[in-house]
Amino acid sequence: MDPAGRAVAGGPGDRGPVVLDGGLATELMARGHDLSDRLWSARLLATDPDAIEAVHLAYFRAGAQVAITASYQASIEGFAAAGIARVEALDLIGQSVRLAQAARATLDDEGGPYAGRRLIAGSVGPYGAMLADGSEYRGDYDTDPGRLAAFHRPRMDALAEAGADLLAFETIPTVREAEVLVRLLDELDIDAWLSYSCRDGETTSAGEPIADAVALGEHRRIVAIGINCTAPRFMPALLARAGAATTRPLIAYPNGGDRWDAAARRWVANAGGAYDPATVATWTGLGAGWLGGCCGTGPREIAALTGALAARRGTFEPDGPVL
Repeated sequence: MDPAGRAVAGGPGDRGPVVLDGGLATELMARGHDLSDRLWSARLLATDPDAIEAVHLAYFRAGAQVAITASYQASIEGFAAAGIARVEALDLIGQSVRLAQAARATLDDEGGPYAGRRLIAGSVGPYGAMLADGSEYRGDYDTDPGRLAAFHRPRMDALAEAGADLLAFETIPTVREAEVLVRLLDELDIDAWLSYSCRDGETTSAGEPIADAVALGEHRRIVAIGINCTAPRFMPALLARAGAATTRPLIAYPNGGDRWDAAARRWVANAGGAYDPATVATWTGLGAGWLGGCCGTGPREIAALTGALAARRGTFEPDGPVL
């Protein structure tokens, strides 16, 4: 249990897997928002917070049990480059949690099977995301541990202090950065999941074997470990390799199958492997206890995933994420 008494973490041994939301920025863009600047969806924390809350609400209504906050691209340095001072930047990072909490409260007030059991995961994206050059899919940036710790610690603090139920270390391209993030957990009273971006069916985006990368999942504060924002076609092989190397529940939330063009700052069509909710639902057989979508997926895909899981199980009314 987390400090507020909410259940945290899950796995295939529960009544059902934990369903995550889909791409926050994808749905914001589908609703007409321009996210072409370096702050990406984090810009709307300051300019249109209601839009972010509305997307969280849409995902909860689609069946998601976990909302991932709009803080993936949010950092002191990134906001500073946009002329936003440190104090305001930290408040905006905390705002990302409060917006997800507000959406959750709306659904809790309506009742239903998940009332009181939805989680808020504070998104902690990689240092490369702040660079806005696509390096979160390469991992080829300065990974001095001290620099990375100084970058990540304030945003992790802000998310935890705002009341996130757990942290989401996501789209991490290299074990070197993951090691820094996991060490920082020793200084905080909060759990986290850790998910890597990968370039094929065997390795992280930086080229490290996924079987070696998931060893960090054995940390006492890591509740699930796996892969996100990676083409769906690579996921079965990655999950098979990861599952053979860790005792933790696996987490899998692939992108829509396209490729990120850093120069154009948009996703472009990539051959093969589109997101198929029915296929994603089968990954429970590979040990995936947490399933969802990333860039290129929306509430429609999450609703279809929830339906596919229900069809596979006969019913799908889990008690909510539990240890």
